[in-house]
Amino acid sequence: MYPTVLTPVLRALRICMHALVALLLVLAAVRAVVGDDVSGGWAALIVGAVVVTGGVYAAGDLVPAVGRSRRASVVWLAALTLCWFGLYALTAEGIWLAFPLFFLYPHLLPLRFALPSVAVLTAVAVTGYAAHEGGVTPGMVLGPILGAGVAVATVLGYQALYRENEERRRLVEDVVAARTSLAAAERHAGVLAERERLAREIHDTLAQGFSSIQLLLRAAERALPGDPVGADRHVRLARVTATDNLAEARRFVRALAPSELEGSSLSAALERLCARTAAEAGLDVRFHRTGEAAELPTAYEVALLRIAQSALGNTVRHAAAGRVEVTLSHMDASVTLDVVDDGRGFDPAVPPGRTGSSGTGFGIEAMRTRAAELGGALTVEAAPGQGTAVAASFPVVAR
Repeated sequence: MYPTVLTPVLRALRICMHALVALLLVLAAVRAVVGDDVSGGWAALIVGAVVVTGGVYAAGDLVPAVGRSRRASVVWLAALTLCWFGLYALTAEGIWLAFPLFFLYPHLLPLRFALPSVAVLTAVAVTGYAAHEGGVTPGMVLGPILGAGVAVATVLGYQALYRENEERRRLVEDVVAARTSLAAAERHAGVLAERERLAREIHDTLAQGFSSIQLLLRAAERALPGDPVGADRHVRLARVTATDNLAEARRFVRALAPSELEGSSLSAALERLCARTAAEAGLDVRFHRTGEAAELPTAYEVALLRIAQSALGNTVRHAAAGRVEVTLSHMDASVTLDVVDDGRGFDPAVPPGRTGSSGTGFGIEAMRTRAAELGGALTVEAAPGQGTAVAASFPVVAR
């Protein structure tokens, strides 16, 4: 009988409709039985018509096909209308059943069919009552017309509210789906960012350490067998570097916090890094600090240490330098790390991997990305035969 999904409002309307129809049918039957102007045989016909009309109406809820199929709903509505015609032909009390039909027509039929049907039903109600009463009065005409208008307006208003509610529900579902998709995209982006960060961490720590071990072992091979003391020194340094790399790997598993900064300042960590690089690579690596040392965020200290490790690693592998200057400068509004070597340099305009360039370029891009993530900047100045200067700068908020 009601093919749409039953909301609480629609369920309440259905109950009220059932109660109204039952009350009007009982009223028509009682008036036929107790009325003085109705003969016994005629009263029996009216009661029979009431029973048939009530049974057809009840079929709307009892027969499942009526609620699932529009065609079945139309057939049921036509049968109910015919029953009403028969009841109305027997008694004038049947006019009141036109009011529930005014609700059902726009609810079950398309609007282009519902409005003409309601108009015909109104005309039948007016003419039928006039035939029963033997004349026409203004109230006899206005009553069915107003009832039809109120019923149609009520149904159309509810349908408009229902469509608006469905549209809002679809919009909410779209927003929830979009939010879910956005959350999935953010998780994916977070995974990619974390992978990139770990790649930089590994490049700046473990990869640099393995490169140092490889250089030291090669130096030990060249020293043997003529210089066993020198070979032993290189092997010992390689063992120390391997131990540091092992500690670094364990640090990855524990908390991804740089072990060099545990219980130490950034300046001390950079000084140890320079001393270790000088011992491992045979370079003259010197560390300088200028300005008054200020407390830096841990993220800044990690980034500056990793950039120094990466820059020194690039110098050892590619620059063929003899001297490297590492300077940490504390200023009022910024902190800057400079790594300058006197090596062979390169042309920054030549893409990595092309003739005239060395390395993959990942180290410089990783340093630049690391600085940018914290609001800093990385600049690289180089020229063939004139060395390389790497400068990383981070803004510092005055305390």
